[in-house]
Amino acid sequence: MLLAFDTATPHVTVALHDGEDVVVELRAERPMKHAEQLAPLIEQAMAQAGIVRQDLTAIAVGVGPGPFTGLRVGLVTARTLAFVLEIPVYGVCSLDVLAVEAADTGAVSTEFVVATDARRKEVYLGRYDERGHRLEGPVVDKPATLATDDVVVGEGGVLYPDAFPHRAGPAAPSAGWLARVVAEERAELCDPEPLYLRRPDAEAAHAPKRVS
Repeated sequence: MLLAFDTATPHVTVALHDGEDVVVELRAERPMKHAEQLAPLIEQAMAQAGIVRQDLTAIAVGVGPGPFTGLRVGLVTARTLAFVLEIPVYGVCSLDVLAVEAADTGAVSTEFVVATDARRKEVYLGRYDERGHRLEGPVVDKPATLATDDVVVGEGGVLYPDAFPHRAGPAAPSAGWLARVVAEERAELCDPEPLYLRRPDAEAAHAPKRVS
C-alpha cells in the first residue's frame, strides 16, 4: 500500500493507493495547520482503508515548490516514516502532479503552464506538453513577468486572472494524483528534499555579531 501526501499548499492532502488505484483520499479542512493535521489525517486514511502502518510498502511526498514551513512538515514526516518502517520514499514536484492530472482528465489538449501561489505576490510556474511532461521550470517571479495566453493550471490562474486569463483543470495538488504519478512513474521521481526556489521567509537578517 502506497501512502501519499502533499503539504506544499495551505491545505494538507493525504491518499492511499493499493497498486491498482486510489482507495482513500482526504483533504484537511483548515488551512495553514500542517503540523497539527498531517499525522491525524494519515491515521484517518489508514483507518478508513483498514490497514496499519506495517501494511505500507512505500511513501510518496510532494517536494514543492512551496512555503518553507509546510514543506518541512511533509518531508520530515515522510523521511521519518520511511526510516522507521524501512520502506522507500519518493519525492515529486507538486507542479508535475497538477500537470498529470490536467492532462489525464482532459482539461488540457495542448502545451500549457502550471502556476501556483508563491506568496509575496509571486507565482511558481512550469511549462508542460499536452501529456503533462515538464518542458521548462519551475521558476518563481511576478505574475506580470510570467504572464501568458496559454492555458494555465493551478491556483495562479485564480489569483491573477489578468496575467493568466485562460484557466483550466485543478487548482491545488491532489494526494490521489500524487499516488498515481508515483505508482505509474508518470513524472521524475526525486529524493525527498524540498524544492526551494528562493530563500526561506524565516531567516536571520544578517550574521550574528561575534562575542568578544
